Amino acid sequence: MDLGPRASRRALAPLGREASDDEDARERHATVVWCLLTEPGDSVARRVIAACGAADGLEAVLAGDPVPALTPRELADGRRRWLPRLSSEAVGDAVRTAAARSVQLVTRGDPDWPDPIDDLGDHAPLCLWVRGDATALRRLTPSVAIVGARAATGYGDHVAMELASELAARGVAVVSGGAYGIDGAAHRAALAAGGLTVALLAGGADRAYPAGHTQLIDDIARRGGVVMSEVPCGSAPTKWRFLQRNRLIAALAGATVVVEAGWRSGSLNTAGHAAALSRPLGAVPGPITSAASAGALRLIREYGAECITGADDVCEMLGLSAHANGAASADGYTDDTTRVQDALSSRVWRGVDEIARRAGMAPDAVEPCLGMLALAGEAEAGASGWRRPPGGR
Repeated sequence: MDLGPRASRRALAPLGREASDDEDARERHATVVWCLLTEPGDSVARRVIAACGAADGLEAVLAGDPVPALTPRELADGRRRWLPRLSSEAVGDAVRTAAARSVQLVTRGDPDWPDPIDDLGDHAPLCLWVRGDATALRRLTPSVAIVGARAATGYGDHVAMELASELAARGVAVVSGGAYGIDGAAHRAALAAGGLTVALLAGGADRAYPAGHTQLIDDIARRGGVVMSEVPCGSAPTKWRFLQRNRLIAALAGATVVVEAGWRSGSLNTAGHAAALSRPLGAVPGPITSAASAGALRLIREYGAECITGADDVCEMLGLSAHANGAASADGYTDDTTRVQDALSSRVWRGVDEIARRAGMAPDAVEPCLGMLALAGEAEAGASGWRRPPGGR
């Protein structure tokens, strides 16, 4: 594996980002190679890179030279895991696929690297593959992870959407895993509210999993959000990668809220990572007769999770005022949303431009408010525009 500056620049050329110097090119190239050699959370590889750098550490491992951070046994075990995966062709395929899907490589030295993820220590990711607005990773304070059951009930979907919608409207980024159920509800509501949402995938960022969420994942990337993975493009999601993905969700967010979860739900794994990182943890109570709420109730009863009954409770966990980023009105809407609601008619359909004129707002500021009102059942869209539902307030 040639890690010379010229070879490294050539290998990374499809990504379209010019390295700042020869050493930067070598480090970025070596980081991609390491990403192909390892599985998520490989602490031994992380220690090699911390001690020697990605390029020098890789060259030492390939040559079988001693590595200061490892015992001979650890190095030998690591080489047995890593070397069978060594392939210049695989590196090239991952880079070309990333370029074709507009996926960026973000490494620890880049300004877009999210510092909270480094709280994972030796289990932090080696790099991130990002689709969408990578600069949004600098704006993840405040943020909350909203997670829960894939087989969510109507109650769980409703609560997840309410929480995500209100928090996104208050400027809180919503982090989740892009899955069916609670994850999808949270992402959709955050988008509808015009907020920032981040989807962390267990497979490559180039393709959605589940496939049924392809449109949702594309919408997140297209509308200013972030679709992100620590595994290279072309990687398939596996059970291990799902479990390891959960640690990134917990680390990236300032707090984690489990909306609905069965007794052995994977969401409890995310909650465990949040607790291990000393991140605030909350859970939404549900009916004691519902198997879908058994895990959430267990977190409250046995693990001291905060009982979450609304967005204000989440803001309190995050150390924010109840109405962060814009005071909420008495009915729970932000001032702008109230203005948009006032501009609607229950009899006449109105277009976005007309609603904006009546509200005294810009059209692009009106659309997120209409989304929030639609989620709350206070507005409906039709071929001729928007109106209040007949009989609504």
